[in-house]
Amino acid sequence: MPSGIENTFLVATIGGFVIGMLGNGFIVLVNCIDLVKRQKLSLADCILTGLAISRISQLWAILCDSFLLVLWPHLYAIDKLTKVVNSFWILSNHLATWFATCLSVFYFFKVANFSHPCFTWLRWRIRSVVLVLLLGSLSLLFLNSESIYMFSHISTNSYKIYARNSTWSPNVSETHDLHQLIVFNFINLIPFLLSLTSLLLLVLSLMRHIRNLQLNPSSKDLSTEAHKRAMKMVMSFLFLFVVHVSSILLTGWVFLKLQGRLAKLVVVLTSTVFPSSHSFILILGNSKLRQNAIGLLWYLNCRLKRVKSLAS
Repeated sequence: MPSGIENTFLVATIGGFVIGMLGNGFIVLVNCIDLVKRQKLSLADCILTGLAISRISQLWAILCDSFLLVLWPHLYAIDKLTKVVNSFWILSNHLATWFATCLSVFYFFKVANFSHPCFTWLRWRIRSVVLVLLLGSLSLLFLNSESIYMFSHISTNSYKIYARNSTWSPNVSETHDLHQLIVFNFINLIPFLLSLTSLLLLVLSLMRHIRNLQLNPSSKDLSTEAHKRAMKMVMSFLFLFVVHVSSILLTGWVFLKLQGRLAKLVVVLTSTVFPSSHSFILILGNSKLRQNAIGLLWYLNCRLKRVKSLAS
């Protein structure tokens, strides 16, 4: 029977799953309705839809892992099952990370203003830039697949420790698992650096724009707010991404050193924070999604008042 801590963990994970499904599902629904009406989607909406779908898949993988961990931990003894669950999570996490990175790069080229011919050339070919980033990320996915071995070992050995009160088996190489953690860290460092570069260049572009306004007070200020909105979106992604990856790496390292099953519970719970919370930041930062969300809340509020009036 699950303990009180495990039940609390499961409830918290289900709560994060529901919140994430509402946010990401709303993004997919709004863009799908827009696609049906207009027969086309902008590049930003395509990236947002791909990001939301990949995070929905990620949340389902986390939920399945949570139920297995708490209710049916004996299934972790089946090596093939743990590899399937971890493969699904790594694939969805990889795609979500790179879709979010493409969104940061898109904001940079859409909002920033530089006179360099290379920037202008790339800006006019932003669709190709995004496509190259996504295709290039697939090559890194093969390296990321090596992490399946590490996460499967953590899952399998957490069950062994839980069921038998044992320690790592002699044939498990701690050095190899630490090496896989380093590889996982390196792969996630690439999209982080791309987003960080986009943020720094946005800051530089904003500074240049403010300086031009000071030199030409009569010119209209049309892009300052756009710069600030784009910077907020990229900064929120970077902050949540750092928390997300750090929790995975730290928890994996703690588990390898302390051999505690609680580490597996913590990493699954913290992995729901990023895909759940970031979706609402994206909704607030996108004018179309924000307007649709306000309209939906207004409609639900009117329906609730009507039900209360009928009940009274």
